[in-house]
Amino acid sequence: MKILLTTLNSKYIHSNLALRYLYSVAGSYRDQMEIDEYTINHTDDYIFTELMRKDSKLYCFSCYIWNIERILYLARTLKQAKPNVKILLGGPEVSYEGEEFLFQNPCVDYVIQGEGEGPFFAFLKQYFSTVPDYDSVWGLLYRADNIVRKNKPCPPLKFESVPNPYEQLPAEEDKILYYESSRGCPFRCAYCLSCIDRQVRALPLDRVREDLKYFIYKRVKQVKFVDRTFNYDAYRSLEIMKYLIEKDNGFTNYHLEICGELLTEEHYRLLEGVRPGLFQFEIGVQSTNPSTLNAINRRGNFEKITEAVQRLRKIGGIHLHLDLIAGLPLEDYSRFRHSFNDVYNLQPDAFQVGFLKLLKGTPLREDAKIYGYVYRQKAPYEVITNSYISADGLVRLKMIADMVDLYYNRGGFKGTLNKALSASGNPFDFYEELALWYYLKGHQRKNHKKEDLYRILRDFLIQWNGDEENNEFDDLLEADLAQAINPEVVKRLRKEGWALKG
Repeated sequence: MKILLTTLNSKYIHSNLALRYLYSVAGSYRDQMEIDEYTINHTDDYIFTELMRKDSKLYCFSCYIWNIERILYLARTLKQAKPNVKILLGGPEVSYEGEEFLFQNPCVDYVIQGEGEGPFFAFLKQYFSTVPDYDSVWGLLYRADNIVRKNKPCPPLKFESVPNPYEQLPAEEDKILYYESSRGCPFRCAYCLSCIDRQVRALPLDRVREDLKYFIYKRVKQVKFVDRTFNYDAYRSLEIMKYLIEKDNGFTNYHLEICGELLTEEHYRLLEGVRPGLFQFEIGVQSTNPSTLNAINRRGNFEKITEAVQRLRKIGGIHLHLDLIAGLPLEDYSRFRHSFNDVYNLQPDAFQVGFLKLLKGTPLREDAKIYGYVYRQKAPYEVITNSYISADGLVRLKMIADMVDLYYNRGGFKGTLNKALSASGNPFDFYEELALWYYLKGHQRKNHKKEDLYRILRDFLIQWNGDEENNEFDDLLEADLAQAINPEVVKRLRKEGWALKG
């Protein structure tokens, strides 16, 4: 194949939607094109060997914060092995670079910046031309006679003109499939790249229904909508959800990123009685501090979010995922503790504590000095400290986030945690104590099977509760363990004891 479209995904179950879009718009050039995806868990040697075996003339990489460093290394190695191959990069991680990017990375020949579908097809026409005119390709950064050229940006395309990315390539049923029914976001959050695309462009509802019909027929496990705010338009979101409910195949799950404040009475009525597992909602809270939300230009009404989560939990059957971001402006360690408790007390099915990354092209990165940000200079550009929270504070929050992932998000500890938190009265303080103890004991140095997490938690609770002879949590731990794994493990623990082995 002359052209390889490739990337490194963060996990095997993920798939790259951008590559499928590019393949779908390539027209007759698809005959000379192939897609192959790897993951960041593959070794460089493995990926390099596979890339060499393809023997392509043009390698096109889709670049993100989790893979850009690896991709640049692979591009350099490919150029050393095959000096005549061409390397093209695209994606959000290279869309805000200037000419200096090509000077710093001589292994890269072309960069497509911004939306790629239109520029990529225009590029292909020139690439296969006997007399290429790359100046005509909007959004292209390239070399010509040892001179770096940057063409004018490509205006936003008509989204409805982009073909269904799954028309030409079959869906991989063992992976999460990504689908985009709208581009852009009506909100202007200063940390998010979506704030740059100020116009929301939505596919016609008839087109969306036709696209979704394919997933329903194929009985894929999960479809993840990548729309930045799925319910920005109440009527439109209701129509799509009605269709998914009416055509429910009893198997497929749909992940939607929603704004809790925008849910209407009609949404709640529609969701009454839906099949458990049909939908899962991700609600980005990010902070409950009004000053912080104002600083990042984010609308937020935590009272309305609270009402939405409580009503959705009452309806039941909808997996709820809530997010916070640590390291935002005007939120110190103490105030983040408040945000943590606010969200934790809503008892979502999953609670993710993320850490601020100052992405290229975002307003918050441009204003980094205003808030005293120090951040990593290589992707993913995660914040190290700022004027409001120390590096030590952020590291401690990472430790706490690890405990939330191990003991809350993984499930299986509900009865025990509820008892402990009723005694503690403060979720953040409990997880902070657990984290400090866990790291002090060195448990972070190895991976633990789930059974051993119960042993570790019991050790902590004995110390925390201060009564080894009469540990009131044993019955709850056994009940949680029996339900999460099986009763036979409990019998073995009673026989062998709770001591952690090894």
